[in-house]
Amino acid sequence: MHVGEVPTDRALVERLLAAQYPALRGEPVRAVRSTGTVNAIYRVGEEHYARLPRMPEWAAALRQECEWLPRLAAQLTLRVPEPVFLGEPDDGYPLPWAVFRWLEGEPYGEVDDELAAARALAGFVRELHAIPVSDGVPRGGRPPLREVDEITRAALETDVARAAWERALETPPWDGERVWAHNDLLRPNLLVRGGRLHAVIDWGSAGASDPALDLIPAWAVFDAPGRAAYRSALEVDDATWERARGYALHQAALIIPYYRETNPAFTALALRTVEQLIRA
Repeated sequence: MHVGEVPTDRALVERLLAAQYPALRGEPVRAVRSTGTVNAIYRVGEEHYARLPRMPEWAAALRQECEWLPRLAAQLTLRVPEPVFLGEPDDGYPLPWAVFRWLEGEPYGEVDDELAAARALAGFVRELHAIPVSDGVPRGGRPPLREVDEITRAALETDVARAAWERALETPPWDGERVWAHNDLLRPNLLVRGGRLHAVIDWGSAGASDPALDLIPAWAVFDAPGRAAYRSALEVDDATWERARGYALHQAALIIPYYRETNPAFTALALRTVEQLIRA
């Protein structure tokens, strides 16, 4: 999926477990297919899974997740990943890796009630943003929209999308206090169980950020009714909403050309986001 990706396979995971976490030695290991782009995922037995970063530059994020997720979990009503072991690099795999408890659920797709899902995610976002940003919290988020203008504009393929981007650029840059934010609330990172939103996964981008970044699911996850419910539940002002619209378009526009051949399912989700943005 990426140039320079570190190769992994089942045999590697079995060897790492045997050497560093023998409590799971002998458990069956199998690759998990997903649209995920940052980590290779392997289920270990029925109760655990291993995550191995695909690229060296993402290794630090895994360590941060293992440090911060246990502190955040008790303050959030939706489930989040529970790390149980942080492995170290060795001769066969040059990066840290980790074991987590398995979370049941499917990536966000069909839900029983989109409005209920939107309100549930909004409640989760409010809880997360209310957690104090203490010393040592990693800095997250993306640069101001104007700093990513050139690269975003180059990726946009239609006049309608370019017009939406121009509109977002008119929004004043954010100058408030940073908050705890997930920063990557896309459909693959939201798990549904029994038709209801159940868990939020993949916290590698989390940190102290512009709160607008957690409004991206208004377009990346929901349709128009859910989008309205999400905004209403979060009581979002116009400037924050328009800034979030710009970040959603920026993210989706960069995903499409990069993953068009290597991850078509992820690309399809980004195309859906752009469609939602230009219709809104």
